[in-house]
Amino acid sequence: MAFLMAEQDKISGPLGIIAGGGGLPCVIAEAARARGLPLHIVGIRGEASAAIERFPHTWVKWGEVGKLFDALERHECHDLVIIGAVTRPDLANIKLDLGAVRNLPFLISLGMGGDDHVLSSVVRFLEKKGYRVHGADEVAPELLAGEGPLGHHAPSAEDQADIALAFKVVKALGRLDVGQAAVVSKGYVVAVEAAEGTDAMLERCAALRKSGRARGRGLAGVLVKAPKPGQEERVDLPTIGPETVNKAVAAGLAGIAVAAGQVLVAERDATVDAANRHGLFLVGQRFPAKSGG
Repeated sequence: MAFLMAEQDKISGPLGIIAGGGGLPCVIAEAARARGLPLHIVGIRGEASAAIERFPHTWVKWGEVGKLFDALERHECHDLVIIGAVTRPDLANIKLDLGAVRNLPFLISLGMGGDDHVLSSVVRFLEKKGYRVHGADEVAPELLAGEGPLGHHAPSAEDQADIALAFKVVKALGRLDVGQAAVVSKGYVVAVEAAEGTDAMLERCAALRKSGRARGRGLAGVLVKAPKPGQEERVDLPTIGPETVNKAVAAGLAGIAVAAGQVLVAERDATVDAANRHGLFLVGQRFPAKSGG
């Protein structure tokens, strides 16, 4: 039975990529192309980068649900990857096409609840329409952070204690569908991620450091990123990249720890090079999301 399910879960035809912001949609497209998979990107206008235009693509605006499904059907894309950052739209200020009007109760329901509730609802909605939703790691498994140091530097014993506490904080946040990251320094919780995202959280940490309110001198503290326990990982895997490292440096942190096998590393070479250059550790560690610790 497990074998049959694994076979059914494979990407068997043209891949549809529903693209938000950032560089990952193009990375996934390149990986699909390297595997010989035909693909078509549906880019959300105002969110996705113009870089998607080097691949077969269709642009849609928020509210053009019918146009989105039409593009997927015309290109026979029944296997989907949803990737890239998006801002939650205000339905009162967008123009709905007929496809959106037909699904209005579902769209209205997206205005309530946290991000994981919204994304899980989107996955179920697409699956009910016959699409197979895959994680980005199924197309490009090389993007996942492995276990152990990713660069030249390793965390100290003090850093490991901060990492352990930060993982506990992220797990607690996740149960409330709040965020995927936390900063801990010398056993002190400096910041937690909420709706503003990791970059803005790190900017707050940098402001604290500049004001003299951060503890310690020099590089101290860790950023930890991990998925929320039980979250829909196919469409919401945490991600780090070179900018994460740069903002961690500005915040005066000693390094970054991520949940091994559960966090994407965008632009891996550039991310690792940045960590090495600035003397930060970058490490993947097991995240005991299902344990009571």
